[in-house]
Amino acid sequence: MQARWMVVSALNLALALGTSLVAAQTAPETALPVPMGTGAGVHGANSPFAPLEPRADVVPWSVLTDVKTKTVKNRILPVFGSAQQGLNQKVQRVQGYMMPLDPGEKQRHFLISSVPLTCAFCLPGGPESMIEVTTKTPVRYSMEPVVVEGKFAVLADDPYGMYYRMTEAVAVK
Repeated sequence: MQARWMVVSALNLALALGTSLVAAQTAPETALPVPMGTGAGVHGANSPFAPLEPRADVVPWSVLTDVKTKTVKNRILPVFGSAQQGLNQKVQRVQGYMMPLDPGEKQRHFLISSVPLTCAFCLPGGPESMIEVTTKTPVRYSMEPVVVEGKFAVLADDPYGMYYRMTEAVAVK
């Protein structure tokens, strides 16, 4: 439970930092130079926070984040389309940034996200942009994007609010 609380706190911090940056970019003569409209944003080609390189062998985040929601008894629940349902209970590969849930250099339980939480310029998404991952063997923590493969689950009513979970995962090069 403490690990999940840490994730919520980290998401709130990232959102606050992202909001501050947007305000700074609109302030005249005080903003950092940002090549707006180029798609490069504040991330250069060699930045550890550059957008994920497209890969044909992983599930695209655009598929995972294309989720509608509905309110049922004061709860917000996901409404998955056929693209997400087609991934359910099958072995899938995903690429993203690790968000450890436990201390240590090697992780067996973590979240993988479409954007790094360590990037003040990246606005975090909601549960549609994260996957809870448990692995067969520990995976070394990295600030670089990682690729994991495992049994993928689409969660219609998770008690912790997660939309996706991967179990029995292994790191892929």
